[in-house]
Amino acid sequence: MTIEGPLRELGIHDVFQLLDLSRKTGALRVTSELRHNDGTIYFDNGVVVSAEIRTNPHPLGAMLLRTGKITEADLERARDMQLRLGDKRRLGEILVSLDVITQREVERQVRFQIEEVVFEVMSWNEGYFSFNEEPEGKVPTEVTVRIPVEALLMEGARRIDEWSRIENRIPHVGVVPSLAPPPEGGGGELDLLPPEWEVLALIDGERSVRGLATELGRSDFEVAKTLFGLESAGVIVLMDPGTTRQGRASTSADLTELVARAERALQSKDLDAARAAAEQAGSLQPHDATVHLLLGRIHMAQGHASSAVEELRRALRLDPLLASAHRQLGFGLVAMGRFAEAVASWDQWDRLAGRSPEEESQRPDVERARQAARVFVHG
Repeated sequence: MTIEGPLRELGIHDVFQLLDLSRKTGALRVTSELRHNDGTIYFDNGVVVSAEIRTNPHPLGAMLLRTGKITEADLERARDMQLRLGDKRRLGEILVSLDVITQREVERQVRFQIEEVVFEVMSWNEGYFSFNEEPEGKVPTEVTVRIPVEALLMEGARRIDEWSRIENRIPHVGVVPSLAPPPEGGGGELDLLPPEWEVLALIDGERSVRGLATELGRSDFEVAKTLFGLESAGVIVLMDPGTTRQGRASTSADLTELVARAERALQSKDLDAARAAAEQAGSLQPHDATVHLLLGRIHMAQGHASSAVEELRRALRLDPLLASAHRQLGFGLVAMGRFAEAVASWDQWDRLAGRSPEEESQRPDVERARQAARVFVHG
């Protein structure tokens, strides 16, 4: 029995649920011409037991080697048993029999392989699927790993939700991280978790999100989450190779025009146009503190206080002496209910601000807001 059709008519999540409820055994193949990719997920009585994908196959031996679970010698010995001695067992079984790895670790790595393929395929909204039933026992598996569809759907939904939160900074896995310039006057010690140090140690301005994930034997999703945190902390900057090339070809006049366009749109309350122009300016010059200040102002005008605070902090990491960013940050922090931090930010603005007519005109507004914030803090 074959079930097939375009994903635009029956979404991939619905396909998984259908195979789960009907307890099907066989192979689900999903293809996407747009992505030049295809994946195959194997079911046994409605439970996922194996998966593979053309563009990122995650060979078990390579993953175990990359993560330090086995040595080159262990891998060569197991492969030699398969090729020269004709051992028909799968690689994982041989490695377990050689006592170089535990059955539990092999199962953990195989489960990781399966999940990464499934979560990649679950993110496709276009393409074509076909399911072919097969007799029990014909489904290829490295070891006995059985993953309920319900668990995969729940985790897939969580990842989609998290991706929507970070996609503004990491729109795709081709984004390349590099170390941020050191802050003025030096910085304090980094307090990072071991997985964050592992990622940071491999950042060279050349490897992409996908490249780092492959090198570490971790998922694109986990690496992207780690990079998002490091970028938010000002430790790294993220570059899209496509927009970087565009930026190099652009002139300073292009950047000036985009900033002016954003300012005009902000003044006329066309906030979507203002944000689009400012984000384009940011792609041309990601290290320009004034562009991030502009984005912070636009987010504030849109009522997105947390996004505004994030952009304003990014501006201050690039230029700690940018007085206007301290002023705007205070208003953003007040909107988030963080009154003590707001007062500290305005105090910093007061120390840095000159006595220009523009700064003086803003001082009464800030002073009123500062006094109100102090009431909330001290009662």
